[in-house]
Amino acid sequence: MSADASVGALSERTGFDAYRDARAIIRLIQCSRCSYPLRVPVTLPCGNTICRMCLPRSHVRAGISYPANQERQEGFTCPFSDCTKEHSLADSNPDVVLGKVLELIGEEVAKCKTESSEKPMLLEEQAVVHPSMASSGLQFDRPRSRVLHGGRLLATYTFAEMGELAFNSDVIYKPLYDDEDGGLALDMMLLDRLKEVVRNEFDCQVCYALMLNPVTTPCGHTFCRRCLTRVLDHSLLCPLCRRSLSISPALTNEPNNERICRILATICPEHLASRTETVTREEQGALGESQVPLFVCTLSFPSMPTFLHIFEPRYRLMIRRTLETRTRTFGMVSYNRTREPQGNLGTVEFREYGTLLRIINAQMLPDGRSLIETVGVSRFKVKDWSILDGYVVGSIDRYDDISLVEEERIEAAETDPARRSNANGSSSPTAQLDHLSTRDLLDIGMNFIRRMRDNSAPWLHQRVLEAYGYPPEDPALFPYWFASVLPISEHEKYKLLPTRSVRERLKITARWVRRAESQRWYSGTCTVL
Repeated sequence: MSADASVGALSERTGFDAYRDARAIIRLIQCSRCSYPLRVPVTLPCGNTICRMCLPRSHVRAGISYPANQERQEGFTCPFSDCTKEHSLADSNPDVVLGKVLELIGEEVAKCKTESSEKPMLLEEQAVVHPSMASSGLQFDRPRSRVLHGGRLLATYTFAEMGELAFNSDVIYKPLYDDEDGGLALDMMLLDRLKEVVRNEFDCQVCYALMLNPVTTPCGHTFCRRCLTRVLDHSLLCPLCRRSLSISPALTNEPNNERICRILATICPEHLASRTETVTREEQGALGESQVPLFVCTLSFPSMPTFLHIFEPRYRLMIRRTLETRTRTFGMVSYNRTREPQGNLGTVEFREYGTLLRIINAQMLPDGRSLIETVGVSRFKVKDWSILDGYVVGSIDRYDDISLVEEERIEAAETDPARRSNANGSSSPTAQLDHLSTRDLLDIGMNFIRRMRDNSAPWLHQRVLEAYGYPPEDPALFPYWFASVLPISEHEKYKLLPTRSVRERLKITARWVRRAESQRWYSGTCTVL
């Protein structure tokens, strides 16, 4: 059988040419900066991957006070031309999956080298600038050539391993032996062995199936996008190392791991297509389960407790049904007392933003009433609604904060010294809040709480603190805690729910403090702003 005929048969069987596409296969595991096979690969927040030693020199990031993490104070400018954003060192850790894959590939190639010494081949580098490889940092004065042993695949890997094959170069192959079919057999054998040794490394450690739309966390672990989203619905910790993750639970702005996506499309296209089809069917089958019961009652906030006395028959039924579900969750929305239009919902009796609550304790009373203790899980926005057995059910979208990277960018821009100097001339105290650091905005609220406790403010009675806890020092949680205990109108508190920035919520609470101090209501009985 000729080499071309063999390649055609291989293409029909696997969808990829081990012989003809040897250069493209090796490029999948090369660093675009140094051109060596990836050494301690790091997948950046933009989804691109380079060697850890190829990371640009770091610098101190200006104007960042939240979060107060030393690693996040250092950053670097992304070297990829399709990004060029500033990345935090804390978000740039070794990619565990790719690191293990490269290790296994190296071991398998080393075994093959001892079996292929009788197949010499001349490899001539051919410099070609590929549009997708413009970010390569390696340039050679002239093309290189080498006589190496093995089939095309093994020889190309060795060429790259020697540091003599630029990432943006192609290769011309000239076998120095007569048995060309033998070289093709070597390529097929090596590719099959590589597929076999690395295949299990691409299984998601949540669903234990082939990764689909893989997303790599800042700690370096990779999961299916859908699996990671579901995990983050319950906990903002990595499922493997339990490190806190500074990413949006919805993963809205988190890119796929581009390197893993390309490798999967190369080594197992049929399996990937089958997996995609299966997940699509599962998601279509779950569409009928998207209706969430909505309790039209009061304001609730994420991570904060809400205590309910259930006595209306329609809500008794709703709570009984909720307790029978696996998640024990329902939505809480407040009354739209002013009858303001609520976006696409129009003028409805409830506000369009609410909080998903999980029942953590339920005491059923003999007369059918119940006392319910819940905790806020996440915010949502109501897309559509209807009535089921007297209570409201709705289709909702999870409503998450902007990414931590965007949060840091906004703080750095607003606290820029030039903007601060312009703000110093403003006569409005609230306008000057816009230019304080996020940490300073938090301190305004924390200091106010300390003064109020010293003054024995009734809304900070010990019973209140036992129910809601002491003021959290986490800037993301403090506004929700403050709104839960502060005696101000629901109209003011509701402003926190549609706000997607920690910094903006802290500005809202700081303005509450400024207004309260100017009106001097806080040391007496509970009144509202």
